[in-house]
Amino acid sequence: MSRKQQLLKRHRRNKRIALLIGLLLLIAAGVLVAWWLPLILAVVLWVAHEAWFADHLFYSPKDDYQYRFAPSGQQVGLRLEGSRLLADRPLELAGDETLIVEVQLKSNLWGRLFDPVVEFLDDRQAFERGVAGKRYLNLTGSAAALAGGELRLRGRFCRVIGQPVLWVFRQPDAARQRVMVIAPHADDAELAAFGLYGQADESWIVTLTAGEIEAEHYQQMGMAKAEAARIKGRLRAWDSIAVPRWAGVPEAHCVQLGYFCLQLPAMRDAPDQPQASREAQLDDTRLFRQFNALALPGDVDGAPTWNNLIADLRAVLLKARPEVIVLPTPVLDPHPDHICAHTAVVQALQGLEWQPTTLLGYANHLHDNDRWPMGDSGAGIALPPQFDAAQVLEPYCRVLSLSQQQDKAMALGMMHDLQPRAPFKRRVRRLLQQWLARRGPSPYGENEFFRKAVRRHELLWVLKQD
Repeated sequence: MSRKQQLLKRHRRNKRIALLIGLLLLIAAGVLVAWWLPLILAVVLWVAHEAWFADHLFYSPKDDYQYRFAPSGQQVGLRLEGSRLLADRPLELAGDETLIVEVQLKSNLWGRLFDPVVEFLDDRQAFERGVAGKRYLNLTGSAAALAGGELRLRGRFCRVIGQPVLWVFRQPDAARQRVMVIAPHADDAELAAFGLYGQADESWIVTLTAGEIEAEHYQQMGMAKAEAARIKGRLRAWDSIAVPRWAGVPEAHCVQLGYFCLQLPAMRDAPDQPQASREAQLDDTRLFRQFNALALPGDVDGAPTWNNLIADLRAVLLKARPEVIVLPTPVLDPHPDHICAHTAVVQALQGLEWQPTTLLGYANHLHDNDRWPMGDSGAGIALPPQFDAAQVLEPYCRVLSLSQQQDKAMALGMMHDLQPRAPFKRRVRRLLQQWLARRGPSPYGENEFFRKAVRRHELLWVLKQD
């Protein structure tokens, strides 16, 4: 069982216990006070739960984040004079560095009801309600104001306390190299790195699966389950080829491998055994490869095996010869297909005559916090929860202009999987949070990924090559 599954299991167990205790208290109130009181209290408690306690947060907001940064990061002492953030010595910054500031945050009483926010310049980065511990602000893009002593931190529903520490990471510009983004599913490349691959001199997008399962939206149109899964897979295969054109990536540089969603772990565990789709009644990947301009080894038999996946990846890597590969990092992202995507790329590179100079990792999902990145569309991205100080991490962050954010939002809007309406319960929850917890909707779309991904930052991680 993965750590994410363990956390979910513990969360659901605690929730059942809390519901049982609440039910007993409601029954007692009905017996001892009035029969109608439990009905009113039940509605009030449900509204309070949806507005303030429905976040999947699997740690205490009082826990310190524990980061151990790579030795390449330069540590600089800072101090707060009033609200101004000042360096202990003059800063020489070119402006494109990744800038991370370690701070201590302490929420006030209102910060238990509303998201605590640290504001600076035109950015505002949000944190957990009730936060009281070490956190990491992302100041990338604010180099001039920081070096000039003009950057002011303003806490809303929280205070910045203690001694701040600046970490400066200097990395080559990935956009000036050949970039390949590995996407386990259509839209993963856009969520994680649309800005990067749209600005790069040359980009390739390689999508591993068709993402055909969970096609209830198409079943509601009257399709049978297998038919709905097949049409969803075809649509997402089309998305994986067509949407990157919005950013100027040639069709010939977009490759859909057509393997089946959530079957990558089974393929990895039995490399020569085909793993059919869970829902589409398919055991041949070629239906979802029909839009490819590039012939692949797996086209010969269409067998959904790990060996074919590795052969396909090797062929694409040798064709594209990327200098930078952007792929999921299992250090932060617990999705099983994302973990296997990372493993597959590492295995495909072993012994290959072409090797990239840089691996950049991304996390579109987290173990501990389903709401991260917290805050609104357009805001910066603070570092995610991290509680294993043994792991050495090096952040690499890019800044997106407003027009680039808007292009990214339009690209996500073209993705068929982000278009259906959210379930009714989730829409009610968001409405209550908007009214009571001051959480605004994204202007770009209803799906939660519009809020999470359309930001002034794209946060990646420099990975050590094995």
